[in-house]
Amino acid sequence: MTLPESPLRIALFEPRIPPNTGNIARSCAAFQLPLSLIEPLGFSIDDRAVKRAGLDYWPHVDLATHPDFEHFLAELPVPHRLIGCSRHQGQSLSTFQFQPGDVLLFGREDTGLPNPVRERCDAICTIPMRGHENVRSLNLSVSCALVSFQAGLQLGLW
Repeated sequence: MTLPESPLRIALFEPRIPPNTGNIARSCAAFQLPLSLIEPLGFSIDDRAVKRAGLDYWPHVDLATHPDFEHFLAELPVPHRLIGCSRHQGQSLSTFQFQPGDVLLFGREDTGLPNPVRERCDAICTIPMRGHENVRSLNLSVSCALVSFQAGLQLGLW
């Protein structure tokens, strides 16, 4: 099954924290962006914490789950670009040029995107942070909202 075309899609690689996924689903509902979850997940989609964080927005989320990364790739519409979103070694979000059909891929909360997954990405995007050196990254749901909003702004989605 091929996923339907969309000007922008959010994908989470093996998410682990239910409230993050619920918050991201809520953002996807608000921005009308499809959400792909790549298994294994660190929780059940029916988990109370996931549903609570997404409030009553779950029925408004275009949600797809994929048994693994290879199945996810095989189901992406053509054309698309897979944009890895990572805290390091990427082009700054402030200068990144998004294109229609981009898929924004976010990694696990604890380990990020593993190198084999990063290598399959067409590009890597990083949120610039000028804060304290001990702040390694932003919360996954915050990162997802920032990148997806910037991408949608560039693409004229809002």
